Amino acid sequence: MTTEWKIRSTAEADVPAIASLIRALADYEKAAPGAVSLTDDLLREALFGRRASVEALVVEAGPEMVGYALYFHNFSSWRGRRGLFLEDIFVRPEWRGRGIGKALVAELTRIARERGCARMEWIVLDWNHSAITFYESLGATPLKGWTIYRMALPEA
Repeated sequence: MTTEWKIRSTAEADVPAIASLIRALADYEKAAPGAVSLTDDLLREALFGRRASVEALVVEAGPEMVGYALYFHNFSSWRGRRGLFLEDIFVRPEWRGRGIGKALVAELTRIARERGCARMEWIVLDWNHSAITFYESLGATPLKGWTIYRMALPEA
């Protein structure tokens, strides 16, 4: 296994590999079977379609994709500026501990600053103590007193 890796912006040819990593993340997060309804076509449209809604960074180690970060912009009415919302960050378990996650967050921070974002936000599962420890080591703090609500909409 090579120890060299690089981060780059995603390309349309990466869609199947990113979709595979998204499914690996769902497995890691102990999602119910069938919880991921994502298809390559849906992801391709979200990343590269006429009304693209997300962006991604990928991590390559030789020909293998070993991680990714999927993000989009949100908006803070109080700050009057957009923010960067990190939907997913995932590094294959066998590639962890090499600084890849830290480098992904650093690149996302650079992008957010370059774009004038007021903040970066993401959600972490409360049982994922290794992720919580990692994020706090980077200076991130949990939002106390906030509860996330979700309303599922039927698929079109």
